[in-house]
Amino acid sequence: MMKTKIILLLLGILSLGSCKQEKSTEIKTIPPVNFEQEKKAILETLQSETTVAFQRNYEAWTEKWVHDENISKTYINFEDSTHSEAIGWNKISAFVKAFMEEHPEPEPAPKLVNDIDVRLYGNGAWVSFEQVDSLRGLKRETRLMEKIEGQWKIAGMHTTIYGFDKNK
Repeated sequence: MMKTKIILLLLGILSLGSCKQEKSTEIKTIPPVNFEQEKKAILETLQSETTVAFQRNYEAWTEKWVHDENISKTYINFEDSTHSEAIGWNKISAFVKAFMEEHPEPEPAPKLVNDIDVRLYGNGAWVSFEQVDSLRGLKRETRLMEKIEGQWKIAGMHTTIYGFDKNK
């Protein structure tokens, strides 16, 4: 009986060894990325999102964002010491929709940015830039971007508002 158990155990171990996967010798290559083309596409998404947000076009604004519960949108305003944070698409969407309904009049859109710092990571990107808008002054923004089905979308946004330089 003991011999039978040992033989069955050894057969089991041997059969597991034969199930292991073969190591692939295939070399996977990453297709080359045209950095300037990707940067231009990201810039177009950012400019379009800013334009439709200031025009209060909620539906067009939603098309520029990733609809996921792990995204975030944060504002820190040093000018008036306020801040806000929304995490997840449902909360961000509700926050922006309520803001647009409470403030339906379009605002003057800030001068669109042309100078952005972009770091590409496959289908993701980290973007930062400064922008001045006529109502809030100097803003520094950081955006996390994801490329979904060939389109760059916003997956995170952090805005720090510094306001207007009162010494000028």
